[in-house]
Amino acid sequence: MPHRLRPRLLTSWVTPEQVFPALAEQEADVFWLDAGPKATEGWSLLGTGVAEPLPAGVRLDTSPPDEGVPPFLGGWVGWRDYESGAARAGAPVAAEPEPDARTWLHVTAALAFDHAAHRLWLLTPEDGGQEHEHRMRALLTTESPERPRRPLAEGRRVAHARHTPAAYEALIGRCRDLIHAGIAYQLCLTTRFTVPGAHDPVAVYERLRAATPAHHGGFLRIGGRALLSASPEQFLHARGGVIRTRPIKGTRPRGADAATDEALAAELAADPKERAENVMIVDLMRNDLSRVCVPGSIRVDGLWTVESYPAVHQLVSTVSGTAAEGTTVGTLLEAAFPAGSMTGAPKLSAMTRLWELEDGPRDIYAGCFGYIGADGTLDLAMVIRSIVVDEGAAFVGAGGGITWGSVPAAEVREVATKARAPLAALGAEMPATWRSDILN
Repeated sequence: MPHRLRPRLLTSWVTPEQVFPALAEQEADVFWLDAGPKATEGWSLLGTGVAEPLPAGVRLDTSPPDEGVPPFLGGWVGWRDYESGAARAGAPVAAEPEPDARTWLHVTAALAFDHAAHRLWLLTPEDGGQEHEHRMRALLTTESPERPRRPLAEGRRVAHARHTPAAYEALIGRCRDLIHAGIAYQLCLTTRFTVPGAHDPVAVYERLRAATPAHHGGFLRIGGRALLSASPEQFLHARGGVIRTRPIKGTRPRGADAATDEALAAELAADPKERAENVMIVDLMRNDLSRVCVPGSIRVDGLWTVESYPAVHQLVSTVSGTAAEGTTVGTLLEAAFPAGSMTGAPKLSAMTRLWELEDGPRDIYAGCFGYIGADGTLDLAMVIRSIVVDEGAAFVGAGGGITWGSVPAAEVREVATKARAPLAALGAEMPATWRSDILN
């Protein structure tokens, strides 16, 4: 099956949210890589495909980027779970890694939305793509106005937590003991919230993206599992010979009024613990990229930038480097995955100790998702601010970086801040002990 898709510029324009619900009803395996509601820049991609293993052998693109066509011209869309990366790095894992053959789609047809230029592209196979083209065009010719968000069912559910706040605080203490002993200098400690029962992934995603829009959102349903993400963190981007990563470390909630909100952002920007945590991961990512980049090409393009989203302020840095000749998707992931922002440092030591502490698998949470182009481009986001929907339950992961300077009560509040919006999209309340009125 050919991997490259032929791009054709269409004369019509619709929004991704107009098209996607119908596509999700028609196809079992679908994706929507989402630039966010009312996006005015970037690209959204949605479409369908067939399950294939992760394309580890694809060489990264080193040619000058062509700005006149979509950034994705065929290839694969999918996710990689945390345990797959941890196991390959030599760390013990709490569950068997998910087989790659069930987590990636070889894309057979897609629509690409250029939000800046307000242009829509159809992507179908070079040969033999008439059936795919007809199905995608049918989505565009059907009258499909923007739909109102589906209401939540009567009665709210209460999520179950893997750890109580007290238990999580005790684990923070154990992390600080490990740091004091020199075994690690940062550990990204996580927990999980579970909402039992059946969930409508499309409706849940509509609510999630409305409440917490993000530039690397996504809906991926492969083999019956659905990943819904409002991720603000770009893990890896490769195009034109440049590899880039944008780690996030440091979080504050948004304020109730403008003055409080501005004060929280300023506090985040100046906080010594948050800055130290962020720069530790910047250093780790510099080291990871150096394994697949030309010596001397690693740069810190941005350090300690506050980015604001509807629910939180985040402290973001940017690291980039020039890809070494012959670097493949597989060697890049071997070098950089799992992301340092979700492990801590040193990476192998941190992952090993977190396996001992967390008392369960992370699964897709703390992994990555996005596209890998047949031409060697890629754009992968972190699986954070996300929901995984299985047949009988939905799962939300949340956590934070623990350093010697961590204040346990503040770390617990940060977890609650991060988990609240995804749980609300599921129509679920935080467990009683995790509710903000109690924590504060």
